[in-house]
Amino acid sequence: MNILVAGGTGFIGQNLTQSLIQKGHHVYILTRKANMSSQSPYVHYITWLSQDDNIPQQLPTIDAAINLSGDPLNKGRWTQKKKDEIINSRKITTQHIFQLLKDFNPKPSVLINASAVGVYGNSNTDTFTEESVSLRNSFPSQVCEIWENEALQAESLGVRTVLARIGVVLSNQGGALPKMTMPYRLFIGGKVASGEQWVSWIHIHDLVELFQFAIHNQSIKGPINFTAPNPVQMNELGRQIGNALNRPHWFPVPTIMLRTIFGEMSEFLSEGQKVIPKKAVDQGYSFTYPHCDQALKSILR
Repeated sequence: MNILVAGGTGFIGQNLTQSLIQKGHHVYILTRKANMSSQSPYVHYITWLSQDDNIPQQLPTIDAAINLSGDPLNKGRWTQKKKDEIINSRKITTQHIFQLLKDFNPKPSVLINASAVGVYGNSNTDTFTEESVSLRNSFPSQVCEIWENEALQAESLGVRTVLARIGVVLSNQGGALPKMTMPYRLFIGGKVASGEQWVSWIHIHDLVELFQFAIHNQSIKGPINFTAPNPVQMNELGRQIGNALNRPHWFPVPTIMLRTIFGEMSEFLSEGQKVIPKKAVDQGYSFTYPHCDQALKSILR
């Protein structure tokens, strides 16, 4: 297959690309950097967001498109300027993807647009599936709702559109886990905030496999939770990290300290949501790492 990926040079994009090319697919990565070259005959870099893109003329028939683009939510304080940048980075790139889809003939059979479990809002008591209505009580929930609405415009072109609501990705190559393990490596790991906040996580292996599962399964459309079937509360996650690293879990970090250091962005650590991947399970996806302890041991061994 020929697969177009926007945001393919990021942490998730790199892992997804590697998995795709190992299975013999050609990956066409949209990048803002000019003249990027690849050592693999299966990876091709295409410059975009310039005035003379002419991208459709540079490509063969594209079977599937994946949009991972957008400024990270977890970098820098959420000033109003930063919030606007985060929202606009997702709106603008997704609008460009839509324009590309309009120009393709034939069109890709599917667009998978990244989103996040933050779309549901924050709660320590509710359980969310793809059928749940957002609480709309956080900035990430607002961002994801705007992002998803832009992506759903592709349905008007007859393109099957999938909204990949991604949880906390566990990997030693990037994402949140290296930052979460650092205090434990320094023997100061412990409960973060109340410790009762839910963490809906997914191993990087299952994440990239779910992208491909969604490409090939034509009955999947709309939102799908890219999370493992067994979310854990933050305090339990910390204990499991400590066990995997053979380190103590004892040093508490109160909410007020997080708020002082990170401002509003501290909700990434102090709040959460319990998300279940109902659609993936119902469609027959079998998780390699359904439980957090085995996932952490595979990564931190």
